[in-house]
Amino acid sequence: MTQPPWMHPDVRRAFNPERVVQVTPLLRRITAPNPGMMTGPGTNTWLVGGDAVAVVDPGPDEPAHIERIAEAAEGRIRWILVTHTHPDHSPGSRRLAELTGAPILGHWIRLQGISDTTFRPEVPMADGDRVCAGGFTLRALHTPGHAANHLCFLLEEERILIAGDQVMDRSTVVISPPDGDMLAYLESLQRLKTLGLEAIAPAHGRLLKEPDKLLQNIIDHRLEREAMVVEALEAGDQYIPDMVRRIYVDVPEALHRVAAGSVFAHLLKLRDEGRAVGDTREGPWALP
Repeated sequence: MTQPPWMHPDVRRAFNPERVVQVTPLLRRITAPNPGMMTGPGTNTWLVGGDAVAVVDPGPDEPAHIERIAEAAEGRIRWILVTHTHPDHSPGSRRLAELTGAPILGHWIRLQGISDTTFRPEVPMADGDRVCAGGFTLRALHTPGHAANHLCFLLEEERILIAGDQVMDRSTVVISPPDGDMLAYLESLQRLKTLGLEAIAPAHGRLLKEPDKLLQNIIDHRLEREAMVVEALEAGDQYIPDMVRRIYVDVPEALHRVAAGSVFAHLLKLRDEGRAVGDTREGPWALP
């Protein structure tokens, strides 16, 4: 069996949770000790600034990780920002807030799915809101698709997008309804292409260069999968498990449950565009 990329020794060393990595002059990375099939080498916590620090995505409620964040910031944490309320991103915010006294900022709505339902930001953030310090500005961008309350944060001075799960390194993002929405995800990607980005700092993996090319590649990949869903409908497949087996022949069976969520998201998009007929994950689905 091929070793997953996040298991490679070089990757594990690069994302050692004991390390604080200076990625750019304004940006440092500490990776949570939660590597796995869905999180790659672990969830990246990003520390922005110097004299005043904003922490983006404290990650899971892992005491040693939270204490490492506080130590690295040397008492300078002024804001705790959360990209979205999935369990590998937001739960650590509460412990970090208790430790530092910094307020929690994020976009919260009542969600369905695999969300941290206990999350409540002290300072709600909407699209366009900014966190400003002497040396940096972070602008919130509402980018639904992976999660309905997903935010990215643009570090304006360096034109780096702190992307949460909008983009992942060496992997595709899970889009699983009802929290996930394929049409919204593609529209969010198109919007990000207009920002003049220099790089993308994802929640899982390396700093990503050539961001516009990367974003377009993701869009193209999703539309290729969508075309395969249409082909499956044309071949007479009515149920998602049959479509998954036809489309995801290159994907281990252990990931077929996740793939089924993406197929459902594509079907809902096709339905909303008048290109498919159906309503539920259980099916049946058909061409109009």
